[in-house]
Amino acid sequence: MDVALGLLVLVAVVCAGSALGRKINVSVPLLLVLAGVVGSFLPFVPRIELNPELVLVGLLPPLLYAAALRTSLFDFGSNRRAIALLSVGYVIFGTISVGLVVHWLFPEIPLAAAIALGAVVAPPDAVAATAIARKVGMPRRIVSILEGESLVNDATALVCLRAAVAALSGTVSAAEIAGDFILAAGGGLVVGLAAAYVLTQLRLRIRNVAINTSTSLMAPFVAYLPAEAIHASGVLAVVVTGLIMGTKAPSMPNGAARVSQRSNWDTVQFLLENSVFLLIGLQVRTIIDGVQDDSLGSARIWAGCAVILLAVLVLRPVWVFPATYLPRLIPAVARTDPAPPWQFPAIISWAGMRGVVTLAAVLTLPEALEHRSVLILAALVVVAGTLAAQGFSLPALVRFLRVQGPDQREDALSQASLMQQATAAGVEKLHELRTEDDPPEVVAMLKRRTQERGLAAWERLGRPTSETATPSQRYAQLRLAMLEAERAKVLDLRRGGEYAHEVLSEVLERLDVEESMLDATLDEQDVTGSARTARPGGGCDHLESAPDPAVPRNPYCEACVREGTPTVHLRMCLECGNVGCCDSSPGTHASRHFEETGHPAMRSIEPGEGWRWCYVDDLLG
Repeated sequence: MDVALGLLVLVAVVCAGSALGRKINVSVPLLLVLAGVVGSFLPFVPRIELNPELVLVGLLPPLLYAAALRTSLFDFGSNRRAIALLSVGYVIFGTISVGLVVHWLFPEIPLAAAIALGAVVAPPDAVAATAIARKVGMPRRIVSILEGESLVNDATALVCLRAAVAALSGTVSAAEIAGDFILAAGGGLVVGLAAAYVLTQLRLRIRNVAINTSTSLMAPFVAYLPAEAIHASGVLAVVVTGLIMGTKAPSMPNGAARVSQRSNWDTVQFLLENSVFLLIGLQVRTIIDGVQDDSLGSARIWAGCAVILLAVLVLRPVWVFPATYLPRLIPAVARTDPAPPWQFPAIISWAGMRGVVTLAAVLTLPEALEHRSVLILAALVVVAGTLAAQGFSLPALVRFLRVQGPDQREDALSQASLMQQATAAGVEKLHELRTEDDPPEVVAMLKRRTQERGLAAWERLGRPTSETATPSQRYAQLRLAMLEAERAKVLDLRRGGEYAHEVLSEVLERLDVEESMLDATLDEQDVTGSARTARPGGGCDHLESAPDPAVPRNPYCEACVREGTPTVHLRMCLECGNVGCCDSSPGTHASRHFEETGHPAMRSIEPGEGWRWCYVDDLLG
């Protein structure tokens, strides 16, 4: 009963803290840590001892797997040098450097134990790094590097920790440490590849949505447990499996299973990653009480922990800046990967928050180790200090350095261009498959629905010339009202008992699926800002050679005025300056102008927009 009540309170606090953080625009992880700290000192809150086995085996694999599923394998590969230098090079550098600092501060602590603490505090936490990085809105390359680092660095740190703990009870040679690294990396890679292959083959053959989703939820443990059984890196095996499964998932059959997998992993990730921050805070009182009677003295312990925190903060930029720029002194590297602006390594240097894995790992130190409580407190100070100092100041640093995150307007342009190409492919396939026996109204309906989905993406790019909603938004509003009436009718019939429960549930489920799609349409906001020129599809001769006529002072679509049809967005021909309405407008006069004249390129003349489109090559420029 106590366990059930504790879990209920934990989930309730996580949900309430997450909702509050989003409402007041405060980082949810930091807010939950503070809530845990306050809770640890409340007399009616029982002391919760963090079980390292629960974290390292029960929480870490699914958290890493969820993060790996969302990580682009292409981005991971393109940033592999930076990720390797951070996840392997920096962790080893930090392990040794922090270990030497600890041994210098507390000579009473064995060097091996000091190195073990260095291994514990060296890797930034996967959850803390990605949660705060995405909240801040950093450039995508920085986020990709931080995600890749946080996915792999735990494997390096745990190998270093094992070597240090083994040295506490005997001697460990450099050859043995090197062998452990090779086994951890090679074994983890092989097991991860094997697990991904087996899981992919299973999911290809399973049509049932519930079984397919359950197989996905098993995936992190299918990779982690065999790797750990052969003393390889279970963490690396989980990451490899997650990266491959995330890449392969969109091409797998059964769209319902893909939607179910995303939904379930969203929930799992939300609960686990927020719970770990709350658990960090709840450990504070227990860990502080544990050092009260240590022979090193309270003042010396706290001063030493502050120096260790300072060392952790300083050592990261000491490694990151040389690791960023020194490899680019090699001409071949500089040609293929030019040096980023100094603001990038500055942000990466400061995005080194530690998390629950650090606390869980330090608790694996032998119980009989002298001054163990001091090492645990030092780990807690590093976690709390990095979360507070770096977590709270990171948004301000990004703003101060004037580093721009992903541009919503450019993303919207790219999305519209991508939807245009996908729509064209779908319509082309329709023309290939249609036969003379196909009813014309069916073919027309399929073509219209496909094109409407693509047009909705273009409608987001500009503001309508009137105060009314765009056609797609108005469609969503009206259809949602209709669905509400349809659902009310079905529920009314359910009360009459005339229809079987299974039949009613099937109808309600269909209505829910359609409503969820419409909700997504209404949730999308218009993208405004400065004019941009995006080129996701590459350039073409028509766009390169097109003139750039002046935009009229008060542009309008003459054809719409003449025909009495409404205008959604305005486009201008780059050849002759003709102004026409977009394809979401009933008249589609811009496209009709291209069909009549053959003028290939146009541009948007909506306020704040400067993108261009080539009708001939279907390219955005």
